[in-house]
Amino acid sequence: MNLNEMIEKLANFNDQNIQEFIPGETHIPVSGKVYGSPELKNALTAVMNFWLTEGEFSAEFSSKLKQFIGSRSIALCNSGSSANLLAISSITNKKIPDHLEQGDEVITSAVGFPTTVSPILQNNLRPVFIDIELGTYNVIAERIESAISSKTKAICIAHTLGNPFNLQIVTDIAKKYNLFLIEDTCDALGATYSDKKVGTFGELATLSFYPAHHITTGEGGAVLINKLIFKPVIESLRDWGRDCWCATGFDNTCKKRFDWKFENLPFGYDHKYTYSNLGYNLKIGDIHSAIGLAQLERLELFVESRRANWEYLHTGLKKFEDFLILPSATPNSNPSWFGFAITIKKSAPFERVELINYLDTHKIGTRLLFGGNLTRQPAFSKTNFRIHGDLSNSDYVTENTFWIGVWPGLTESHLEYMVGKISEFIRNLKL
Repeated sequence: MNLNEMIEKLANFNDQNIQEFIPGETHIPVSGKVYGSPELKNALTAVMNFWLTEGEFSAEFSSKLKQFIGSRSIALCNSGSSANLLAISSITNKKIPDHLEQGDEVITSAVGFPTTVSPILQNNLRPVFIDIELGTYNVIAERIESAISSKTKAICIAHTLGNPFNLQIVTDIAKKYNLFLIEDTCDALGATYSDKKVGTFGELATLSFYPAHHITTGEGGAVLINKLIFKPVIESLRDWGRDCWCATGFDNTCKKRFDWKFENLPFGYDHKYTYSNLGYNLKIGDIHSAIGLAQLERLELFVESRRANWEYLHTGLKKFEDFLILPSATPNSNPSWFGFAITIKKSAPFERVELINYLDTHKIGTRLLFGGNLTRQPAFSKTNFRIHGDLSNSDYVTENTFWIGVWPGLTESHLEYMVGKISEFIRNLKL
């Protein structure tokens, strides 16, 4: 069978994870991927081209993604965690004016995914943790200004579960104190604040294309670049630290490959093997980008589906607000929901572990709010951080919050079953 025949055979391939639901038997995961013939045709074409690193699909994926978000440039990479590493590392680079030095501080949220914070520590910077709001699960933006010290140089915060943080307050503070702003947008692709896409407010932002996220490339991510001085720095850090900016497979883009002179190197040393940064290899592959390009065509529908699923759960569970804190959107925002967070109130006659065990027994997947209060995690507990104010809400979330799925593979039958089982659990308590 040749390539054209294989592609033709895929034309009738049905979307995966859109399948019959059998209540009590079919597992309902908190996240997943929806894909079909467009993704498989693109992936197969990329495989047959056998251009395994960045190539034509990556260029087109990057261009269309940049257009969708409205950022000035995009650097694709191999994960959202790598994107965070690149973003934080870039603000320490000596080519960036007012770059951070060892020991400088970065304000962040106490609750979140660890790789929002890990790069801060890995770059010998000091995270400053601030408590979160219950309901939005975003950082209490009003506390940021009083947390600023003479060492504070940046803010790096995630839009929790697709819900934008208060970008009005945060951007005002960043401008007032000349702080770099990095938005971790890994869980919030397509969300808006004041009708503007998140990921376009800070100098830099990050995305993840892991299978749990809004679109997937398998493994993959991106740095959104809104201040172009960062572009060559981030691309160099991603591409081994090289000084050369040739695209993969190309030579002599600068037209003087053997005419450069760098300190300590002989004149004419090959520019492709001249390294101006301590870098990594964090590039994406073209097969991944081919899948992402097809996924991008579905993105707006995916976002609409996530919002509709979130609304269904919110409406269905509203009657239990005596016992549950339901999630709420940040004012002036239109979230692109990653999950539906539920917090058990102090007044509830049950604990989180009882409810999530019940849901697990009935095939409904749950997740905790990532690492909870990160200062309590083994990897962070003895690192060099500072806490501003109390972390009472962060502690409460660590002990009482979980989330369930809203991803596009869920149908009304899934959602009805989820609401029904939570209702059944509470009613069985015979209150």
